[in-house]
This record gives sequence, structure tokens and C-alpha cells, in this order.
Amino acid sequence: MCGICGYIRKREVTPEQLKKMNDTMYHRGPDDSGQEIYGMRGGYQVGFAQRRLSIMDLSALGHQPMHSPDGRVSVVCNGEIYNFKELREELADYPFRSNCDTEVIIAAYLKWGASCVNRFNGMFAIALFDREEEAVYLIRDRIGKKPLYYWYEREELVFASELKPIMACPDFHAVIDRGVLSRYLFQQYINAPESVYENVYKLPPGAILKFCGGKISTWHYWSVREAYGEASKQPVNSYEEAKGQLKALLQRAVSLRMIADVPIGIFLSGGYDSSLVAAMAQAYAGDPVKTFSIGFHEDSYNEAPYARAVADYLGTAHTELVIDEADMLRMVDSIPKYYDEPFADPSQIPTMLVCKLAREQVTVALSGDGGDEFYCGYNIYEKVAQAQKLDMLGGMVHGLCGMPGLKRLRLEERLPFKVRVIAGNREREMKTQFGAGNYPGMARAMVGDMPPGETALPVHYPVESSYPVSDWQICRMLLDMDTYLPGDILCKMDRASMKYSLEARCPILDPDVMDYSYRIPHAYKYAAKDKKHILKEIAYDYIPREMLERPKKGFSVPLDKWLRGPLKERLLCYADRELLKRQNLFDEPYVSKMVESYLETGDRGRGTGKNYSRLIWAFFVFQQWYTCFCENGNE
Repeated sequence: MCGICGYIRKREVTPEQLKKMNDTMYHRGPDDSGQEIYGMRGGYQVGFAQRRLSIMDLSALGHQPMHSPDGRVSVVCNGEIYNFKELREELADYPFRSNCDTEVIIAAYLKWGASCVNRFNGMFAIALFDREEEAVYLIRDRIGKKPLYYWYEREELVFASELKPIMACPDFHAVIDRGVLSRYLFQQYINAPESVYENVYKLPPGAILKFCGGKISTWHYWSVREAYGEASKQPVNSYEEAKGQLKALLQRAVSLRMIADVPIGIFLSGGYDSSLVAAMAQAYAGDPVKTFSIGFHEDSYNEAPYARAVADYLGTAHTELVIDEADMLRMVDSIPKYYDEPFADPSQIPTMLVCKLAREQVTVALSGDGGDEFYCGYNIYEKVAQAQKLDMLGGMVHGLCGMPGLKRLRLEERLPFKVRVIAGNREREMKTQFGAGNYPGMARAMVGDMPPGETALPVHYPVESSYPVSDWQICRMLLDMDTYLPGDILCKMDRASMKYSLEARCPILDPDVMDYSYRIPHAYKYAAKDKKHILKEIAYDYIPREMLERPKKGFSVPLDKWLRGPLKERLLCYADRELLKRQNLFDEPYVSKMVESYLETGDRGRGTGKNYSRLIWAFFVFQQWYTCFCENGNE
């Protein structure tokens, strides 16, 4: 686990400048660092750098950049190849010097070429320089656990695990991509391949980029669409078989992620996913595993008692920290430094706190991420199923309200909100992305009209016809796997954990588990309206049903209270008309009036229809980021 960065450029980057780029990610790898510069045909220089958090083979033999014995290949890697021991057996003719998984990447590439990535079970972002081919490859894991940015301009490329090294690269001119702003304000994150800057991109999950002779090409070696499309053609027709095989695959995934030369723990919320991971880890380890949870003084979203009960039942060595509002509020200022791109999912704050707690005792922590997206766990999936049943009726209402004689009466506006949503849901590419009220329009209005020649991304993802499925519920799950999971959930955990030099591992996102989940009939996941049915049934094999059956609470942050209280003055500064004019990113009259109205509404109380804390928070976080990196520079 670490951070990587580098470049392929004709313009000079000195060793000192490369080190400066690398050291912006000190938190990702405090144990070791390495920077090297190589020559390349065509007048290019290749720079590779890495910050190391030692997990496997803690000796100096794990130092990166790492090279093949003949000097043909150099590599830097962020992440872990969990099946590296199995691969070493297949690569027995390679003269291994270390017990590090990174060396397996080199050996595998020399034997199988870039297609070696298909054999890797892990989470990774890899940069590999092949001197024989005179090419540099960037490779990202299947579901996007590990981040990888790149800046491509004038036939030169700079890459990094975070944006900070790119910002620190000589000649980088930070131009904000205004086209992503309305989508960011609505979604609260920026999904691959876009980034906040022009000409800077995220390599999509499951993708390979090749740089050769100044040109780049990219392709997918794995994608949600293709993996689901192929696997769903071979469904498992027996529920007992599906449950047994899924359980075995999860057990193997957990056991692989328990391999490390440093202490390992588990994030435990007391919900199904984290409890199942903890139970399997405890069964594998034998001795008590360390589990960690955050508690809140506010009972309405405090899950700590449930986590404690599960820990007691499993016999783990449990640590619980009860936090208050002040603890969370103190984390707000660290958001831009460690997320280094606007990211406004407020659950990042308690996530950082639980990572801080775990890092006091362990260097690796397992999480239950991925269970909701792959096994139908979110409440929105129930609403999507209902909406599909009512779609035909909604179309009839929409058509009736649009008839010439009735249209001028504006009947659709008089309908109850839920009826209006179903009737207005006519976009084929966005059928499962409904119910946001006037938030999409407000997000667009906050940015205003685009300059001539520029186009704003739609706030929703207009891609649903690309998924090979007619069931809306499955379609929305696949969409979330492509967008919300890597762009929000996994990004949140990566930055929160790496802030404290903690490696987070996700057994449910094991490649074999993911691929097998696509073979499991949807009726086994959403059975008689029971979300995550098959995953729950596996959990009950370890933990009594009554300990787990409860409404999901999740991490909660009192945004309204903060924005109208301790953060109010800063919000007003961020909405200052002179600042907005100087930025030239937002529609100054609209945003100023919107913030003013929001704060006035808070003074008068709730329930007036202007409680837009989600959009206001996204705006606040953007302005906080802008102040940190665009006004004050990359500190």
C-alpha cells in the first residue's frame, strides 16, 4: 500500500522536483520512498516515484521502483496482489529476490505481457515501463479500489495516486473544468474519467492505458457491463448451491486479505456486511481479531451498541470510540488536504475518525464495502422496483397532462409529488435516477450557462441503455457499481484510511466474489422484498438473526446545524459576490441569493421548502477546496 507518481516528458523534471511531487503523498507511505529517472526513445524522460507503506516483506527488498533482473522492466505499484503466492508457483522460473507481491507483477508481465492483469486478484494502481517495447503502462484494478490520475497534454503524461503530485509538477496549469461542476454539486463526487481539472483524468476502473511515442491508448480488461453480461448467461439455478459457493468464495476472500506482515483489524458497524466479514475473519484467525467502531451520543444514528453486541458474540478484541459533534466538526478543515479534489459525501468525516481509531493498533483493516451495490441493499432499489411497476401508468398520466387542451392548465404541477415523479420519468437513459425534485435544476442553475464551445455534463448518468438488462433494479445496481461505488464509497475509504497510513481491504469486492455474484439470480438477492437476502442468510450461519435484524442507520452528520451554525460565517464568505465574480465558475446572483435564502430559512425554522443542505454542503466543500489549492496553492 502506498502512493505512486511519475511522468513521461520531454520537458525537464529534476530529481528534486520529482521528490517534491512524491512527498506530497507522505501520508500514503511514511515507511520508505524512492524516485528514479530513466531515458526513453524520442527524447523522453521517464520518472517513477513511490511512497511506501510496508505491508508485505518489510525489508529493503520491497523498495520501489522495482526492476527485473535484466533491467527490461521497472514498476511502481499502489495496492496489494492478494494471490501473489499462488502466482509465484506458476512463475517458479523467475529469480525472485523478495517476498513482496510487487515483484510478482514484474515476473507475470515478462511471462504474459499486459494481459497478466487478468490473473491478479487484488486492489492496485500500477505503472510499468517496458524498455524493450519503449512503452509505459498504467493499470487500475477492476472495481477502482485504488485511484490513478493522469494529466495528458502536448504528447506528455504525468500520473499519480492523488492530484497533489500533478499539481506540484512543473508547468502544470490548473484550469478548472467547469463542465463537471453541476454534476459534482448534485452527485457530491466526480466520477471517472473526469476530474476537476481540464486535461486531467482518472483512469477508469478495470482499464489499461498505454503511452508509446507520445500517443496514448486505453482499453478495458474488465468492466461491470461485460462481466455481468457474460456471467448472467450462466445463472446458478439452485439457491443452496449459490449460497454455499458464495460463502466459500467469501471465506477465501477474507483469508487472502488476512495475509500481511503487520497487524490486521476489522471495521465493525454491527450491520450485515461488516459483521459477516468480522465473523469470517475471526473464524479464520482463531485468536481474537481486533475490531473497531465509532459511537455517537445521538441515539438516532448510534450503531455502536449493535457493533459491541456482535463483537461480544464473536469474541473479538473490540475497541469503541464515542465521538460528539465537536470531534466531527474538527475534521472539516482536513477534507481538502486529504481528498485533494472536491468530495462532499459527509460520511467521510466519521470514516476518517474510525480510521484514526484503527490505526492506533493496526496497519490493515477489512471493511464490508460493496455489499449494498452487489446484493441489493440500498433503499433506492425498493423505490426503483416500485417505479418500474408504475411506469406504464406514469406514461399515461404524462401523456394526458400533455394533451393540447389540458397542457395549459398545468395539471402535472398539481399532482402529488410521488405521482409527478413517476409521470415525469420519461428519459430512457435515466429511468432509475428519479426522485430528486428540483435539485438537478438547482445544481445546473448554480453553475449557470456555459461559455461558448463548452458543454456541461448532465447531472445524472445518461447510460442506462448500455446495461444488458430490462429489470430496473438490476440496472440501478450496475449503474451504482460503475459510478457511486468507485467514485464515492471507495474514494471515501481510500482517502480516509490513507490519511492515517492505514490500508483498507474489501473482501466482498474480491474479483471472484464479484464475478460469481453476477451468476446469482436476482431473486436470491431481493427475495420477497428482503434486500441482500442471500448475504443475510450467510451471515445468520455465524451470528443469530435477532442480533442483525434492524434498520440500517449509517454514519450521519448534522449538516444543517453546522452550515447554519458554526460554519455559517465561512459559508457567507464563500458566497461573497466578489469572490464568485473573481472565480467565474458559479452564477453569482443565483448562488448568493440561494445561500442567503437558505440561511434565512434556517433562522425562521425548517419546513419552508428551502432546506437544501446537500447542495449547500457540496458548494461549501468546493469553495473550501478552491481556497486551499487555487487561492493558497498546493500546501
